[in-house]
Amino acid sequence: MNEVFINRIATAVPQHQVHGAFRAFAAAQALGRDERAFGRMAERAAITTRHSVLEPSLPEGSGTICGFYRQGGAFPTTRARMARWEAEAPPLAEQALLRLGMEQDGAGITHLIVATCTGFVAPGLDRQIIARFGLPLNVERTTVGFMGCQAAINALKLAWHMVRSQPGARVLVVCLELCTLHLQDTTALEQLLCFLLFADGCAAAVVSAEPEGLRLDGFSSVVIPEAADQITWRIGDAGFDMTLSGMVPFTLAHALPDLAPVMLAGRGVDEVTHWAVHPGGRSILDAVAHGLELPEQALETSRAVLDAHGNMSSATVLFVLARMLAEGRPGPGCALAFGPGLSAEAMRFQVA
Repeated sequence: MNEVFINRIATAVPQHQVHGAFRAFAAAQALGRDERAFGRMAERAAITTRHSVLEPSLPEGSGTICGFYRQGGAFPTTRARMARWEAEAPPLAEQALLRLGMEQDGAGITHLIVATCTGFVAPGLDRQIIARFGLPLNVERTTVGFMGCQAAINALKLAWHMVRSQPGARVLVVCLELCTLHLQDTTALEQLLCFLLFADGCAAAVVSAEPEGLRLDGFSSVVIPEAADQITWRIGDAGFDMTLSGMVPFTLAHALPDLAPVMLAGRGVDEVTHWAVHPGGRSILDAVAHGLELPEQALETSRAVLDAHGNMSSATVLFVLARMLAEGRPGPGCALAFGPGLSAEAMRFQVA
């Protein structure tokens, strides 16, 4: 069976830096109720900057964000949020794909995989990518939808299978999330956490048998029993409604020691040089480090992506892998991401 590689990765974020604005907006939502607890959450977020397609209103803390969210007023309907996604997603995808070199290489793509859990429209982003970058009209298209933060690994797994079955395949993987379109009108602390974590971003990768980049060595998928309600993602009247339980870090820390042999295919934790863990939040990274007994520096790259970009759902782990690919330090690696279920996806790789 032929080997498969992520040849290159490119990323893009919207122009608007919104971390301060979202934090101020959420603090106003919490005012008078669990204010101190919210303040502690905000200080521990380990995020400096995040980006959104929404332009923050000035002055910061004015009670509105681009007129999209307004305290004391109705938050946007699902229809309004999807209209914004349809308008904003193609330009962000274009940024990443230009950096990936698709203007020159689009005609050579045989398969296209688009992953998102934050926006749906048909005809979709896949058709727009085909038209903009001259992909063949018979390119094979797949959409990975609603799999949450782990969807990039699911998409790369599909690409891996495609190249293994068709050695001449060149697969374009695009993960695009506009998480900030789905903030909810709430005073609940667990829901307000979304205002402190989530951001928008796009990452794209080329996967082929060409021996360059990150070699993909295998994948594992595990559903963690009795934790199905800890991460949920449902379509409501006012956008997509996430439940992110405070129990998730506890569950992961206790489950990972038993899951490690499956995820690493028998390799020892100490044999892994690169840990590309989806930075779902500081507490998630801390839980992974604790559960797997990782050395302090093991998650430096994941923590750096969290600090610079926040949680961009499926796109985020590709931002981590892009940094590892750019650094080019050889050695075996493991990518981990978690999603609704509660479930875990693992990808074993080697920096070639």
